[in-house]
Amino acid sequence: MTPEIFKYLLCGFYVVVIYALSWIGMRRTRDIQGFSIGNKDMSPYLVGVTLAASVASTATFVINPGFVYIHGVSAFLHYGVAASLGILTAFVVLSRGFLRLGASNNALTIPDWIYHRFQNRKLSLFFAFINLLSVTFVVLILVGCSYLMTGLFPVDQKVALIIILVFVFSYVLMGGTYAHAYTNTLQGIMMLIIALALFVDGFHYFDGGIMASLRSVGDNFSAIYNPDSDLYFSFFSVFVSGFIITFALMLQPHILTKVLYLKNERDIKKFIGTTVVVGFCFSLMLAIGFYARLSGLEIERQDLVVREYLLSEFSESASGKYLLTFVFITLLAAGMSTLDGILVSLSAMVVKDIVMPITGNQNHGLQMSRYVLIGVGVFSAALAWNPPALIGLFAQKGVYGLAAASAVPILFGVLVKDKLPIWVVGIPAVLGLSLHLILNLFLGVQNPAVSATIAIFVALGFGCTGLVWVRYKSPELKSEKKLVSDT
Repeated sequence: MTPEIFKYLLCGFYVVVIYALSWIGMRRTRDIQGFSIGNKDMSPYLVGVTLAASVASTATFVINPGFVYIHGVSAFLHYGVAASLGILTAFVVLSRGFLRLGASNNALTIPDWIYHRFQNRKLSLFFAFINLLSVTFVVLILVGCSYLMTGLFPVDQKVALIIILVFVFSYVLMGGTYAHAYTNTLQGIMMLIIALALFVDGFHYFDGGIMASLRSVGDNFSAIYNPDSDLYFSFFSVFVSGFIITFALMLQPHILTKVLYLKNERDIKKFIGTTVVVGFCFSLMLAIGFYARLSGLEIERQDLVVREYLLSEFSESASGKYLLTFVFITLLAAGMSTLDGILVSLSAMVVKDIVMPITGNQNHGLQMSRYVLIGVGVFSAALAWNPPALIGLFAQKGVYGLAAASAVPILFGVLVKDKLPIWVVGIPAVLGLSLHLILNLFLGVQNPAVSATIAIFVALGFGCTGLVWVRYKSPELKSEKKLVSDT
């Protein structure tokens, strides 16, 4: 069998398996709840793999190694160390309280959870609308996957974009959350194999010792804080912003709502443990940025670093071409594993938290969610048609703004047991989003993680001040339990 025939057969087999899993998911999806969070009958290990695959996605497997290629050790520490600690901390702190409140109120989405926690429809509508910023990450994934597909098949980037769009949207339309969870488990296992294999395969570039090899590129490239970098040049930009923004990113609708898939609190440790172990293995893909630089490749566009490295490493030999096919399909799966989760959460959110409250129509939720999904697909394709030069930074501007807005309401909603006035969480939400955008777009803060982190600190400071003021002015609140954690 020639590598070319193998490529098409493997791709066809992958497509058939994904559609089969989606068909199984469709048979278990009967209403908007089943489409959004399932029927709480999934294994915590399956949910953990699903979450890890959703968090990793095209960013970890395709885009972020390009930042490591350009900025060196500082970028690796930002995305690999600080971000991993942020993920772990977020789920340890928030999972139990979020699941308890969400389960007691049958919450399906983040805005729905916020409505039940704070009993304010205007606040939940605000979050429903700003959660549409997740579309920027949809664009990142579509563009990243289309670049990969052009390296695998002789197609134009725009043709690849349409093919990926139709494929992912069609199987998500079928099965919703079950299609997302089942396909993510398969895709997550594939991603785990490839991340470990590529990390081991390229380790020979460190033959002279890891730090000695990196110093051969340049002292600043191997530095913890890179003075040549406009993104990762200080303790704050490397570690603080990496930790804080990743913690806040776990509040995205397609991530934190995974907790609501769990049947009960006893599943949380299994869920978090699986997520952490699998997620750590995925983060090893960042080393591709080092390997590409040490191999001597000159790559003008950092978003193409992973594609060019793989083509350089594996396209010469016949056995390498077979492996290259499996690697590229797995990297495509990495993007789809996050894309389908965002699509499910976005479509469910638009119907549950925007359409139904505004129109008052509580019927045909499942059907409406599928129509919304199609609309999201068309809009995303329009944005991805002529992508910006650095698609990673484009996505971060939108998604980090969402994270900055969500931080105080979710944290206070889970950790503060008092009944709070809306302004205590509402003003920090608006402040977090607006300050991030102002700093990043108008005041010269190049790194979206830094601008969002500053915004989160300011919003948190305002929220804590408001909380102290409310307790001081309200005797009945002052006597209640203060800030506590269920962890």
